[in-house]
Amino acid sequence: MTGSPAENRSTGKSNVLFSGVVDWCVKRALSSIVTRGALTVTTASGRVLTFGDGTGKPVHVRFTDDRAEWALLIDADKRLGELFMDGRFIVEQGTLYDFVAMMLREGQNSTHPLIARIIDHIRTKLRIFRHRNLPGRSKANVAHHYDLDGRLYELFLDPDRQYSCAYFEHADQSLDDAQIAKKRHLAAKLLIKPNNSILDIGCGWGGLALHMAEHAPGGYVLGVTLSEEQHEYASKRVADRAGGTPAEVQFALRDYRSLTGRFDRIVSVGMFEHVGLASYRTFFRKCAELLEDDGIMVLHTIGCSATPGFTTPWLDKYIFPGGYIPALSEIVPEIEAAGLAITDVEVLRLHYAKTLEAWRERFMARWDDAAKLYDERFCRMWEYYLSTAEAAFRYEDLVVFQIQIAKRNDIIPLTRNYIAENEAKSASKLDVEGSVQREANDVLVG
Repeated sequence: MTGSPAENRSTGKSNVLFSGVVDWCVKRALSSIVTRGALTVTTASGRVLTFGDGTGKPVHVRFTDDRAEWALLIDADKRLGELFMDGRFIVEQGTLYDFVAMMLREGQNSTHPLIARIIDHIRTKLRIFRHRNLPGRSKANVAHHYDLDGRLYELFLDPDRQYSCAYFEHADQSLDDAQIAKKRHLAAKLLIKPNNSILDIGCGWGGLALHMAEHAPGGYVLGVTLSEEQHEYASKRVADRAGGTPAEVQFALRDYRSLTGRFDRIVSVGMFEHVGLASYRTFFRKCAELLEDDGIMVLHTIGCSATPGFTTPWLDKYIFPGGYIPALSEIVPEIEAAGLAITDVEVLRLHYAKTLEAWRERFMARWDDAAKLYDERFCRMWEYYLSTAEAAFRYEDLVVFQIQIAKRNDIIPLTRNYIAENEAKSASKLDVEGSVQREANDVLVG
């Protein structure tokens, strides 16, 4: 049944009033953020709002309904991604990355609305309770992301499937070569010797473990993962390797907490983000238990260069459940409490932004192939993930920490010269991936 003419007129007036209020709130909020650039917003009611000084690449976005606008105003951290996935927030001109980059770049100069600050404060306070990643939960979290169809990752990763921050030795280095350089950089810091036993915690698809084996002839490399897809793929790589490897390599479907024995070297790349804040002490105590007294460990993890915060709820729900990006102040006390000593810290800043830019461009170029594996909504989800991550590394406080750890203070050379020297030795010969030539001082440091 339809209402009376009077009721319909009343409802129509209410809708117009609501739309007007929401549009005014959008205009007020974005006016306080966007002072540079050229942003056009078409609201659900058809109003066209412009922001910025008109410079740079123009970006035009559109809302399909009033509630989409309101959802963005109340909780952009969670709802913008969902609105984009559902086709309720549409980019008409430019790209999603262009819009997000503008928001994060300009947002540094503004104060978030009170309701957003309250929500952020609550999420920060509750972060430790959300990240108690016990073994069963850890495996489920890993499966959510890493057990996706392997063909998806082939669309945008390098041939070795390195799914972590590359190390760009110069600004125009290709992604593939920068990923090789990353493996060399880590191996150089580990000071690997013949016959060393090496543990790779969170080994991914096995590329780093196989690279480490080239540096440890006569030794042993164990890579562990909770992803069944990754374990199967990595194990097959070893079985298919004609002539074997200089060191014995094995991959195991194991939680790091269940490991026993001692290792000369431990490396962990892109895994610590999944440990969970409440499990940091367990992680480092287990590493201390597994590391030989004269051993060396290198931890490579995304980190926050500001004070501790919280995981963006959209990312926690759709991409990395249980994930958490730590501040250095949250990592260091747990290393010390485990009886370990930090011997070197390197902060990689724009390296991950460049890595994500390459991944995003490759993914967008293979959109149709990804849609055949999943669907259009999945593709929009991944576009949002890659775009927001890249923008965050460019304009916010996300970095990568490489933390070198030991038990004794006489294990590492007195200066850092050994890193460049070891890299030069590795780059001077053809290894399993090929060679990358560079000058020792020609490094992208930003």
